Amino acid sequence: MVKLFEKVSLRGLELKNRIVVSPMGMYSAENGCVTPFHLVHYGKFAMGGAGLVIVEQTSVSRHGRITNGDPGLWHDGQIDGMRQVVHVIKANGAAAGIQINHGGRKSGQQRAFRGNGPLTDRDIEMGEETWTPTGPSDVRFADGYSDPIPLSKDGLIGTRDAFVAAARRAVLAGFDLVELHMAHGYLLQSFLSPLANFRTDEYGGARENRMRFPLEVTRAVRAAIPAGMPLFVRISATDWIEGGWEIEDSVVFARELKALGVDLVDCSTGGNLRVGSTNANLARGPGYQVPFSDQIRRESGIATGAVGMIRTPDLAERILQDGKADLIFLARQMLFDPFWAHQAAEHFGLTGNFEAWPEQYGWWLAKWGHALRANHENLHGLDPRGGDEG
Repeated sequence: MVKLFEKVSLRGLELKNRIVVSPMGMYSAENGCVTPFHLVHYGKFAMGGAGLVIVEQTSVSRHGRITNGDPGLWHDGQIDGMRQVVHVIKANGAAAGIQINHGGRKSGQQRAFRGNGPLTDRDIEMGEETWTPTGPSDVRFADGYSDPIPLSKDGLIGTRDAFVAAARRAVLAGFDLVELHMAHGYLLQSFLSPLANFRTDEYGGARENRMRFPLEVTRAVRAAIPAGMPLFVRISATDWIEGGWEIEDSVVFARELKALGVDLVDCSTGGNLRVGSTNANLARGPGYQVPFSDQIRRESGIATGAVGMIRTPDLAERILQDGKADLIFLARQMLFDPFWAHQAAEHFGLTGNFEAWPEQYGWWLAKWGHALRANHENLHGLDPRGGDEG
């Protein structure tokens, strides 16, 4: 049995395989609205055979955007564009998910392909809007970034309600699942991490207090979406910095998430900083984040997704066969090869003549493949007649 291509059920949703296109910021929205780029971008992943395509970090408020190019669901006028994205994903055979987020102290920065740092005078001359970020405390993300305004109690309630409203709009747009972004130093993860949370009220200090606001958001979103809709949470399983959030914290947090009705923890790492520090302990390599998925899955009892330089079908399959994850999340590899899932099926011998590809492609590729094989045999003296199938 090839587990990568097993069907999997999550509440009322069935995925045709265990391959997930991970949310990746494209920084190409216009005033929070998706564009034709997004239709092509997400449609090709669905055509490529993935079971689930998750739309990039979508902001719950205008000033919660990481960049000016982030899509949003902070008002009803953004629903129709997302509905079109959902349609193109589902029409091409995949389930559609969306990740909702607030950038916290990392909000209001450059689009990644323009520098991925604080906004510059040149960015402002190009029309980029500026604003003051918010966070759990007044500690900036890194040198050069703005000092965030600590969220008041009313601000916490408003932010929680913004997550709820965005989740409800995602339901109206037709998405099959929602993922909460609690990783990479953005607002919810910065409440969790002692590198960013220096509050002295009930939302800071001990781990139980630092988990409080992210859990309040989780509880509210779970109550706001249909009972049959899966809820995922992406976390940074470790900050990779001494004195920061650690894997042992993530195991405890995952247990709390499961108790609130979260269906899967999407296990990433890093993204948070202390001013003047670096992620010095981080060493990337194939599957480097898989041990975190494994430990959280074993010790918390919740389903997990593995992500991080999983490039080959054999590595993805081994992770699943070894019980280290329930789903495989692919990001940059999908940008490199959007048809990775179809390639993987052929690699494992589940298909052999492009029959699982979109039929508009498959018949062309089958002719091409036959011609290549015939040419190969002719070159090696195996078929003196050769052949040309066009």
